[in-house]
Amino acid sequence: MKAKTMKQRKIIYALAISAFAFLASCNDDFVNITPLSEVSEESVWTDEGLAAAAVTGVYNGLGAGGFDEQMLASLSDEAIFTHTGRGINTVNESRANSNDTGWINNTHEWSNMYRYIRAANIAIKNLNEGGLENTELRERLLGEALYLRAYYYHQLVRFYGGVPLSDEPFTLDSDFNIPRNTFEESVNFIVADCDAAFELLDGKNMESGRANAATALALKSRILVYAASDLYDNSTASANSSLIAGYSNPELIGYTSGSQQERWTRARNAAKAALDYSNAGYKLGLSAPVSLEEGEQNYLNISLARNGGEADIIWERQYVESTGPGRQIGLFNGPNGYHNWAGNTPIQNLIDAYAMSDGSEFDWDDPDHSSMPYENREPRFYASILYDGADWKPRPADAADRDPANQIQTGQYDIIGTDGNVTTHFGLDTRQGPIEDWNGTRTGYYFKKFIEPDPAFVDQTDFQTIPWPFFRQTELVLNYVEAVLEADGDEAEAKAWLDKIRFRVGLPAVTESGEDLKELYRNERRLELAFEEHRYHDARRWMIAPTTLGAPAGIIQITGTLKPGAQVTKYKYDPDNYNYSYVPGIVDPGFENRLWLDKSYFRPINNNELKSNTSLVQNPGYE
Repeated sequence: MKAKTMKQRKIIYALAISAFAFLASCNDDFVNITPLSEVSEESVWTDEGLAAAAVTGVYNGLGAGGFDEQMLASLSDEAIFTHTGRGINTVNESRANSNDTGWINNTHEWSNMYRYIRAANIAIKNLNEGGLENTELRERLLGEALYLRAYYYHQLVRFYGGVPLSDEPFTLDSDFNIPRNTFEESVNFIVADCDAAFELLDGKNMESGRANAATALALKSRILVYAASDLYDNSTASANSSLIAGYSNPELIGYTSGSQQERWTRARNAAKAALDYSNAGYKLGLSAPVSLEEGEQNYLNISLARNGGEADIIWERQYVESTGPGRQIGLFNGPNGYHNWAGNTPIQNLIDAYAMSDGSEFDWDDPDHSSMPYENREPRFYASILYDGADWKPRPADAADRDPANQIQTGQYDIIGTDGNVTTHFGLDTRQGPIEDWNGTRTGYYFKKFIEPDPAFVDQTDFQTIPWPFFRQTELVLNYVEAVLEADGDEAEAKAWLDKIRFRVGLPAVTESGEDLKELYRNERRLELAFEEHRYHDARRWMIAPTTLGAPAGIIQITGTLKPGAQVTKYKYDPDNYNYSYVPGIVDPGFENRLWLDKSYFRPINNNELKSNTSLVQNPGYE
């Protein structure tokens, strides 16, 4: 971090405080207040309104949550990003380096996280000095600031490993040559902040959307599950990667001593404590599977945070205004045939992971599956994915007459032309279709989860109020299942908790054991938390990234040929008139050629940061 950057941050912070002062000072004594241009830092932290506003400002580091145009899903085996020039391929093709780190969102970008860590440190320092007379408010604000500092550090740690830790705000006189702390020290720092935040926030009546005691336990659970994972156990990671084995500073990227088993036990206990405390969730007390129809609706309720599904969310990024960043998820990801941009489109790798409705695996070698790949799939598939033939919203006016059925069209189909001969109709939602073909999917699928389904809602122009879920009760359940399996192998306990999730979406009880049970768990986590910024991290910490994140992005090619005697002049999905062919393939290597190199287990520290802080040590593979 450069001194100049710190100075800029100080100016920005002062401007923000001036704005808070304006909002908070509208009272009968306004003629006696200090001019806004002269608001001192001391006065901020002795005024309830200004102090609260300053801590609220620390939340700005959360950005749009995961609802930006580019999503972390496209750095994983969930999706690809349709458009070029955004730095996505730099990461997926393992071309990232210290000069070109590829795409990284501001919600986990190095300098941006330190900007808000500094803001949190300013709040913590001043609140600890006791300037506020209202003890209840001071404790609440201090708890929020401690939690946010822990959250921002956790964002850095899960991308970079150990990072420089500071519990004091930087000033222009500070020494910015601060070495990276070890991975273990970084985890312990985050856990300590979570514990302190919990103690301060426990019993406080927090507004929705703000950090709370349950949030602190959820973050503690997550970071300890990560810390116990194979990537961060140096002996295990070294056995799986010669690059990690040869790294001269292993303490920066994992534990070099201690027991991985004990770390799993600690993670198990943290997950259970979080589960017991929040005692939330949505329909997690079922004793048998619901119907498939109810299962789909249950998953939709959770992803849309309505009809009771919002109870599963522990902490979210809320949207209550009519405009703002990250609010047009349908525009960013929806079909081009609706004038949307098809940004992060699901890949066949993810599609194939969804089970059949009876819980059995989908199999392309099964003729019943391969001839009708979208029939009889599990409910989460239908709640998350737009596929060829899926019913969707009414088409916009300029396309309504081309598709009265309002169905997704991602294939090519025979129709009878005006001359009476068979001709090819390219689907409205393809890259060969008649509507903004440059925005068409490259995979044959579109993203549905989190998109407002109301037919009256126009993705192209309207702004959603669906929240981004930072933490869900379901994640805690999954954390607990994983830690139980790894810590003590209690399969009965793990299955009982997995069934809570499966019954909710209409799937049968778990019967697997051993390695099959572990694989089923990992797939459940993959599908239940799809597009929620988990898969990229999970594949790395499990060290399965070479065969998952590094696998070619799968696509589907769909062809509909008219059956003998069929006279179709306007296409709609219709098995009575068409024979359909579904051929899986891979995305054009000229567009994206995924390659996994082990350096991608960690992100590179930007060269500007290395020059500004000469004590920093680069991650393995980027030296």
